[in-house]
Amino acid sequence: MAANPMHQFNVYRIGPEIKLGTLDISFTNASLFMALSSLTIIILFFLGIKKKTIIPNKIQLLTELSYTFVSKMISDTAGSKAKPYFGLIFSLFMFVLFCNMLGMIPYSFTVTSHIIVTFVLAAFIFIGVTIIGFLKHGLGYLKLFVPSGVPSLLLPLIIVIEVISYLSRPVSLSVRLFANMMAGHTMLKVFGGFVISLGLIGGWLPLSFSVALTGLEILVAFLQAYVFAILTCIYLNDALNLHH
Repeated sequence: MAANPMHQFNVYRIGPEIKLGTLDISFTNASLFMALSSLTIIILFFLGIKKKTIIPNKIQLLTELSYTFVSKMISDTAGSKAKPYFGLIFSLFMFVLFCNMLGMIPYSFTVTSHIIVTFVLAAFIFIGVTIIGFLKHGLGYLKLFVPSGVPSLLLPLIIVIEVISYLSRPVSLSVRLFANMMAGHTMLKVFGGFVISLGLIGGWLPLSFSVALTGLEILVAFLQAYVFAILTCIYLNDALNLHH
């Protein structure tokens, strides 16, 4: 009997139970892979900048390309005013990317396939961008909800729509990442189960689909990290430049 494809998303405790009052803060497999993702990024960039050469090696080239890629993304979407927030955007992009990519390793755990993780990241971005907007413009930031050129008769309706759209940002940002990662890994597990069930002779077709899906899922893992980062840049652009 094929394994349940949803079992790969189970969160379980590693080590002793740790309680903070009624709150369970025990170390879990999700905590482990978030720590591994962070540690991998740190090691990669440490090795990349440790011995800089005119002709870069592969690790140095990868770190420089990552830096250039995110820097260009910020410039194109949020402008020069967003440069001070490069560290935040870069950290978000790399963290989501490595969580996605580590989840592609067999028997690993995909942190971003859990809505609680993606929602906390999205809520952090939403609250941070809102604070930046009010610090930059004061109460004038509320003009974001009043588009220019709207007839007075339609203004109350438009304001309500804009407020709902603004408040839905953390939901849409988190659900997009969570749903894509969860759906992709579920499909991989389902086709993997078909390969085992049908055996060597009948399993070649689902195996072919599994290989193709793996390639597609690697692409999706990168694209979702990119979308998460670029939407953050767009929200930051609204807060800094107040387009309305």
